Amino acid sequence: MTLMNKTAAELQALLHNREVSVKEVTEDSFKQIKAVDDKVKAFLTLTEEDAIARAEKLDNEPFENRGSLFGLPIGIKDNIITKGTKTTCASKMLEDFVPVYDATVVEKVNQAGLISVGKLNMDEFAMGSTTERSAFQTTHNPWGLDRVPGGSSGGSAAAVAAGEVLFSLGTDTGGSVRQPAAFCGIVGMKPTYGRVSRYGLVAFASSLDQIGPLTRTVEDNALLLGAIAGIDHRDSSSSPNQVPDFKAGLTGDIKGLRIGVPKEYMGEGVSPEVKASVEAALTVLESLGATRDEVSLPHSHYASPTYYAIATAEASSNLARFDGIRYGYHPKGAKNLEEIYLRARAEGFGTEVKKRILYGTYALSADHHEDLYVKAMKVRTLIARDFNSVFENYDVIVGPTSATTAYEIGGVVRDPLTLYTNDILTVSVNFAGIPAISIPCGFSDEGLPIGLQIIGKHFDEATLYRVAHAFEQATEFHKRTPSIGEGQA
Repeated sequence: MTLMNKTAAELQALLHNREVSVKEVTEDSFKQIKAVDDKVKAFLTLTEEDAIARAEKLDNEPFENRGSLFGLPIGIKDNIITKGTKTTCASKMLEDFVPVYDATVVEKVNQAGLISVGKLNMDEFAMGSTTERSAFQTTHNPWGLDRVPGGSSGGSAAAVAAGEVLFSLGTDTGGSVRQPAAFCGIVGMKPTYGRVSRYGLVAFASSLDQIGPLTRTVEDNALLLGAIAGIDHRDSSSSPNQVPDFKAGLTGDIKGLRIGVPKEYMGEGVSPEVKASVEAALTVLESLGATRDEVSLPHSHYASPTYYAIATAEASSNLARFDGIRYGYHPKGAKNLEEIYLRARAEGFGTEVKKRILYGTYALSADHHEDLYVKAMKVRTLIARDFNSVFENYDVIVGPTSATTAYEIGGVVRDPLTLYTNDILTVSVNFAGIPAISIPCGFSDEGLPIGLQIIGKHFDEATLYRVAHAFEQATEFHKRTPSIGEGQA
């Protein structure tokens, strides 16, 4: 059995008792990667030599200087800048890009004593929901290798589920941490917008993007968010709000908690087995002392078109810098400036990225700006007000993370109702800038994980962790691992 299936606390106990060294823990991570990643394909880049050298150095650190995450392996999504290590955004546009600085979150995980073992696959520039749109490889779901892991943080989720690393960082623009966490049966947190610095994150849609942790357990997730959260003066959207001790709030006590269950989250489009698992989870929460009522988020129905107007508009602006001259792929043999521009984008970007840039440029054009972008921003405000209204009377909102379990690779979901429902469930949270967490709450008849989403008020991640931990301790879903994650390649 791989050490990566243990919790941070269990590994810290082994390290403290000198039963294992930091180097042995790091080597165990690479051993599992080499055993399973040719099937899972979660990693784009491995940094084994640097990681082992860092582990040997950390082994000399006195125990009194070590924190709760010290010496543990982590994987980083490939749209987060890492000094001296390729950051490709899973795109040919940045295939050879080696940054000269670290993102703030990378600096923070290094300061916490974590050891980065490599960069994780994703949909190109975080545009997609299956990790099939990487320019380099398709990541497979460890629970069923013929299934997608979700996206765009599919590599980050699959690596944790397969026992390759204990922790990973992903990014969530419209559900890209929560949906892969649900599909892979792990814990994924999308923090409040501004809770975690975006300095060093390659932007997709700047007003929606947020970096978030993916882990096997709620406690590990709380520890990692505590390490990467906090104000950063290099990011003007970073919040000065104090970062609480998330672990200290994991008491298991949720008596008197008021839960709102949106009727829009449990209607048509949600599969019967997902709905049954969420209903069963709500019953567990009630047995722990919570109360629940049906509520309404009436503007959720506009989430999908609003998302595509705002996200693509921001993407078209952010990706304009990749012109083959200042940034990105430079076409060989181009004869003039116009040819450089045309070929850099034609050859550097994939189909999905091109489509979104074109749609975003259309939405921002003089003839359509008012009808598309401005109207979408107004609807965004209405969606955020819906959440604020519910939170006047309830502590959290609970529902499914995804309408279905993981799709088959290459099997396009043609049911528009399912696609529409999936957008309602996740992207609305990003419009409001509020936190949400996905935790395992069941399994389908095919043995595929089902995710429960818990949504909270601005900067109230502590309550989400408290509820998620209480549910986790009352159930056994988090203890199940895919066979490939048990060291069985």
